Amino acid sequence: MAEVEIKQENLVYAKPRLITDNVMHYCPGCSHGTVHKLVAEVIDEMGLAEHSVGISPVGCAVFAYNYIDIDWIEAAHGRALAVATAVKRLNPGNLVFTYQGDGDLSAIGTAESIHAAARGENVVAIYINNAIYGMTGGQMAPTTLLGMKTATTPYGRDPRLNGYPYKIAEMMAHLDGATYITRQSVHTPANVRKCKKAIRKAFENSMAGNGFSLVEVVATCNSGWKLSPVAANRWLEENMLPFYPLGDIKDVKKEETR
Repeated sequence: MAEVEIKQENLVYAKPRLITDNVMHYCPGCSHGTVHKLVAEVIDEMGLAEHSVGISPVGCAVFAYNYIDIDWIEAAHGRALAVATAVKRLNPGNLVFTYQGDGDLSAIGTAESIHAAARGENVVAIYINNAIYGMTGGQMAPTTLLGMKTATTPYGRDPRLNGYPYKIAEMMAHLDGATYITRQSVHTPANVRKCKKAIRKAFENSMAGNGFSLVEVVATCNSGWKLSPVAANRWLEENMLPFYPLGDIKDVKKEETR
């Protein structure tokens, strides 16, 4: 059989250049793979592959360095934004970002996250919010919804016992150092496109020295939620998005915050 000639003008889609050939360990239906693809595409399109440093912490996101072919540093659990602060201050011309889950950025790493935003560090936090601890067995996270069943709230999250979920994006929006705060998702093709634009805007914000940026991605964890990928997307729409509405929360220039 003759080889089919691949013409550039006929190419509809290809694997992002910076995505490695390693087989991803994420569960089928997980949102991480889609977000990895977007990060890789944006870095490549911006021409920053040789000038990017990603910080991966503990959790499902820890193996991001296996899949996106840039420089990476692995941080202790919750300390990613502290590490990112040091890297960016030492190398201000580099794109520096963290890739963190909700149990990392908004639980054990709350202090580091809040203070990096308050200081206006010129870094980006990509924050995957699936309302559960995915890697360690499906325990309750700070973002777990009221009534949601997890390994540590088998009868549903009860505010009298477990407190209330909180929205760290809205909390950060009150800080003068935070200039771009947005919440996106990747559960539909249209939302994937919006999320990519948000990631690019955050990266551009950082490179322009405009302060701290957070891109929250409301994500699925069908394994932790005990749902099929299709049912998990539907559950996200019906339950997650009413509490975590999508869209830009804050978008200002640094001088406007003074």
